[in-house]
Amino acid sequence: MKKVWVRIIPWNKKLVTTALESGADAVMVPEGYTNKVKELGIIKTIAKDGDLKLGKDVIEYEIKSSKDEKEILRLTKSNLVLVKTKDWTIIPLENLVAQTGNLFAEARNASEAKTLLSVLEKGVDGVLINTRDINEIKNTIGMVRKSGETVPLLKAKISEIKSLGMGDRVCVDTCTSMQVGEGMLVGNSSSALFLVHSESVENPYVETRPFRVNAGPVHAYVRVPDGKTKYLSELKSGDEILVVNAKGTTQRAIVGRTKIEKRPLMLVEAEIDGTKMSTILQNAETIRLTKPNGKPVSIVSLKKGDEVLVSLEKGARHFGMKIEETILEK
Repeated sequence: MKKVWVRIIPWNKKLVTTALESGADAVMVPEGYTNKVKELGIIKTIAKDGDLKLGKDVIEYEIKSSKDEKEILRLTKSNLVLVKTKDWTIIPLENLVAQTGNLFAEARNASEAKTLLSVLEKGVDGVLINTRDINEIKNTIGMVRKSGETVPLLKAKISEIKSLGMGDRVCVDTCTSMQVGEGMLVGNSSSALFLVHSESVENPYVETRPFRVNAGPVHAYVRVPDGKTKYLSELKSGDEILVVNAKGTTQRAIVGRTKIEKRPLMLVEAEIDGTKMSTILQNAETIRLTKPNGKPVSIVSLKKGDEVLVSLEKGARHFGMKIEETILEK
């Protein structure tokens, strides 16, 4: 996830509060002001005596010539480097982004931040907002938070639906209210995940719970941020989960709690271009997958040939991280 820092030098209490309330990852403040920040809320500080030590953990470096690029590349091997230049051009940054990570760049507004975060379609790892304009701070942080990862979704045709026995099912309750068309990516294989719809749909049986996804059994994989997966059984309060809509746009949500209960289960299998995939879900009319048009479809009304949204990827997973390895999951 892209990081957002706010430069607050000289000290300004109102700007710190704005950064906190807007969801900034850290604030850069003068030496001796870290405790003042901590009195206002929990957020990392960047200063000579901060959580991230300026000049040690974070190096500010001004690009003046091509020779500076080599030094920055060296520094990024062990430090976060905040690059800047008096006469800014995008070319030096392109050269750096293509070769390394741990790069931050300074932006005065949301427009500049957007450019910096999209250089070579990869962008810097984060931006430092340098403005005294409270609205510009809010707008920039909001823009960065919305520019999260996108997950390509495909249409898969249902090939089999089968009632199973009892099993331990996990409900994931988040701190976010999801809309119609939003849910989580869940499946029996980490490389083939179904878009399981949130409980944001009105029905005559139970009240809507838009913060919840009735996701599946304890063994199933679920997508979390930064291209990783976890087992549903691993999720706990305070973890981050990835909420995905029918267009593949994502947002991060905080897990409030998980509920594991014994429930009757159902196997759902689908196929796309000869690739087979499956997931197991609770056998109940309130459990839904997602159609290509974004509308939810109850699993009890699914039939062969129906289309639902899935996410496919090549490779395998090791402790939830994508790797280039052949693993066969059945």
